[in-house]
Formats: sequence, structure tokens, C-alpha cells
Amino acid sequence: MKIDTSFLRKLKIRKKNDGTTAGSKSWGSKKYIDSYSPVDGALIGSVSVTSKADYNKLMATSQRAFKQWRTVPAPKRGDIVRQYGDELRKYKDELGRLVSYEMGKSLQEGWGEVQEMIDICDFAVGLSRQLYGLSMHSERPDHRLYEQWHPLGAVGIISAFNFPVAVWSWNAMIAVVCGDVTIWKPSEKVPLCGVACMNLFQKVLKDNSVPDGVVCMINGDYKVGEMMTTDPRMPLISATGSTRMGKIVGATVAGRLGRSLLELGGNNAIIVTPEADLNLVPTAAVFGAVGTCGQRCTSTRRLIVHQKVYNKVKKMLVDAYGQLKIGNPLDPKSHVGPLIDKDSVGLYLNSLEKIKEEGGKILVEGGVLKGRNYTSGCYVKPCIAEVTNDMKIVQHETFAPILYLIKYKTMEEAISIQNDVPQGLSSAIITGNIKESERFLSAAGSDCGIANVNIGTSGAEIGGAFGGEKETGGGRESGSDSWKAYMRRQTNTINYGDDLPLAQGIKFDL
Repeated sequence: MKIDTSFLRKLKIRKKNDGTTAGSKSWGSKKYIDSYSPVDGALIGSVSVTSKADYNKLMATSQRAFKQWRTVPAPKRGDIVRQYGDELRKYKDELGRLVSYEMGKSLQEGWGEVQEMIDICDFAVGLSRQLYGLSMHSERPDHRLYEQWHPLGAVGIISAFNFPVAVWSWNAMIAVVCGDVTIWKPSEKVPLCGVACMNLFQKVLKDNSVPDGVVCMINGDYKVGEMMTTDPRMPLISATGSTRMGKIVGATVAGRLGRSLLELGGNNAIIVTPEADLNLVPTAAVFGAVGTCGQRCTSTRRLIVHQKVYNKVKKMLVDAYGQLKIGNPLDPKSHVGPLIDKDSVGLYLNSLEKIKEEGGKILVEGGVLKGRNYTSGCYVKPCIAEVTNDMKIVQHETFAPILYLIKYKTMEEAISIQNDVPQGLSSAIITGNIKESERFLSAAGSDCGIANVNIGTSGAEIGGAFGGEKETGGGRESGSDSWKAYMRRQTNTINYGDDLPLAQGIKFDL
């Protein structure tokens, strides 16, 4: 498999790259993380691991920068983000190709992820003029009561491999316009995507004389992450990853009375009712299940289908899976690329065995693909299995292209199955019945942070708040009023009269 890697040169990716950066300043240790592409198994490049000493230097730089950055008017901060969005537009093709090559998602999804970065930049620019507080009527005469929002300080961002650039931008662009400084630890599985994002930001920061330390990056494994989660200089940690990781991060940050914003696992389902337009099902279910090779937190894991249309839906899906093209994700004809690494392949194979052990029926066989087009050993076949929701494996989030088919009889049963998992991120219903859709969206319906009608579980837009409940962590990122997580609220009371009356009518005469 021959890959054109000229995009690496345009993004200034070298064989050896600094992994600790704070604007124009960078530090490099003697330890490196090697990044191998799951596409062809080739070594793309290496990134230096952040040492404790370098971390402390970066934090000192960042703390100094915050004192200056918080005084810059928010619309001016927004203009920096606007310019970064313009840089992303120039390099959308190259950065999208790097995302595809280093992570393994299809080129369409790689480009889509960079477009998501551009979109959040646009959102953040508008937000920079809309960091609104509230005015309230005071109970005391000649008093004004209101609230305002101030920057928090240093925001730590820990991102996962499956969205190597977009999730960072959700957090960083909002935090920057809020007046915070940001420290990003990309996943050690995709460190070069982080390097590329920093390289593109350098020109904007330099052209605008932004102080070193406003936009920073560190690199390494969980030990580097621990430097962040235990650091009282970092009031907010936004972490994306597994539920297991999130529980550790949440407990650690809470132990020092810091804040955490957690985006964790999903076990997402689509309900298909008898009154559904079945033409919508293949695109919603198949893209949801096999997009990013099943490695999205919003991937469709379960398809809950009414018994009246079950056989028809099953046939449609089996036929659709037969048309999937699995291969080099940089080839526009490929629907499905590889899993991120061989460890993920092992988890996928283990899940297939558990399905069989628990009595599940395999409708579309899985397995690892071999041959000259699959030399990395990370390409697998998307699988469909008939199961019941009480199987242990169904309750577990397998980060791989495995879709479970579950039959139901009543709407109450369908919603119960949908909610009967530990995770609560994304959900969907496909129906032409307005009563069914409204029940699904009601307080007695889906218990997820995202609930869709006549679309799939995957592919959220940046304008809405993104996040979920239960073991998904409860955090919200991106749109709506998610910006409030990156700021501190301050309530202000101003007395413009000649007397000093006390609240609640209390008398205190001297």
C-alpha cells in the first residue's frame, strides 16, 4: 500500500517533534513517543514526552500569560480564534489527511473533523461578544444586583484518539475567548495531530503578539495526565475517554476541589418503530455502527427494532454490510478504515467470542482481514449479531464495529431497553408517528444527553451542547451555554443610595 505523505511536510511534521509547546517556546526531553499509522503500519514520526521539569516550566509560563490574557477584551480574543479558523480553512485538506492517516478514520471523516474545528472557531468568535450575565431586581432601594462571568485560569484538556483534533478545539476555542489559557494533552496514540494543530496556531499567535503560554501542549501517557489532574494551578480538567479513566480523573480533581468536565463512554441505540420510514434506517444505522470503524463515543451499538419490521430491517442491514468497502481510509472509495491498533483488534475479537458464548447469533461474520492491503493487522470486518439486551457483552461498550440487533414488542419495552445500560450519551428513534417521537423525547423517554428523531446517534452539530448522563460523565462541551463551564460566576450588588439597608429587613442600629 503506497501512501502519498506530502501533507506531513506542509504541516511541518518532522521525524522528531517537540511535545511540550507554549507559543514560541518549546521543550523536548530525551524520551519519545513513536506514532505508527494503523493504515499501513509505517512509522510517521516521534514526539518528545513532557518531563516534570518541562511541565513546571510550561505551567509557570502559562500562569504569567493568564494574568495578561484575561485583560484582553473578549472580542479581541475572539479575533485570534477567527484567524485560526482561517488557517484551518487553508490546511483543511492536509490536516484532514493527517487525521485519517494517523487515526485511521475515512478521509471524508478526517475532512469533516477539521470542518468541525472551523465551525467551532466561527461559533467562538460570535460567543466572544455574547458572554452574558444577568441583571436582577434588588429587594433593597437604590441597589443594583447583577452577575458577571470571569475567566477561570488554566484549563487542562485531555483528548482521546478517536477525535484527535475536533474535541480539543471544542474546549480550547471556547476557553480562549473566555479568557482562559489552555494546556492540551493529546492521546499518545495520535500525538502528531496535536503537533500539527500547534504548528498551525504558531503563526496566528506570533502575528498577534499573543503571550507565550496561552495555547499550550504537553505529551505523554497517563503519568503526564496525572501531572494535570493533581495540579491545583489547573482549576478545570476537561477529559474525554473511557468511563474507567473518567472515574479516576473525576475523583482526583474533586479531591483537590477542582472542576472536571467529563465526556466518557456511550452505548448508543436507535429504536426503529413500525411506522418508521425504513429508507432512513440503512444510512443511520450503518454509518453509526461502522463510521470511524465503530470507535466514536456516539457510535450505534444497538438497533432496537419492532417485531413487525424486524425481518425487513435485518435483511436491509445484511445487504448493506455486503456493500461495504474496507481498506485504506485515504482512498475515497473506502467506507471503513482500520482500528487504531492491535490492542483494539484484540478487544474486538474477545467481544466476538463473548457474543457466541452468551448465545448471540452472528448475522454478519467478523474477523481480522489479511493480505497485502491490510499489512498493519488493524483491519477488521464490521459484524452484526442478534442478541438480547440482558447479555453482559451488550451492556459493555466495545470500541469496534459490532452492531447488536434487539427485537421489541411495545414502545415502553423499547424505551426500557434503550435506557437499560450504564451509559447515557446518544440515542435516536426512527418513526413517522409524532406521538412516539414526543414520548421518546419526554422526561419518561430517553435518558441520554442526546436524543434524535429520524437521524442516527452519530454526527452531532457544534451548535448544541454535547455530552451525556450516567457513566458518560455529565459534562457538556461545544455549543449552547457550555461556555459557562470555562468561567467563574460572580454576583455583584451595588448600593448607589445614601443609606445602608440590610437584606431580609434585618436591623442593626449602632
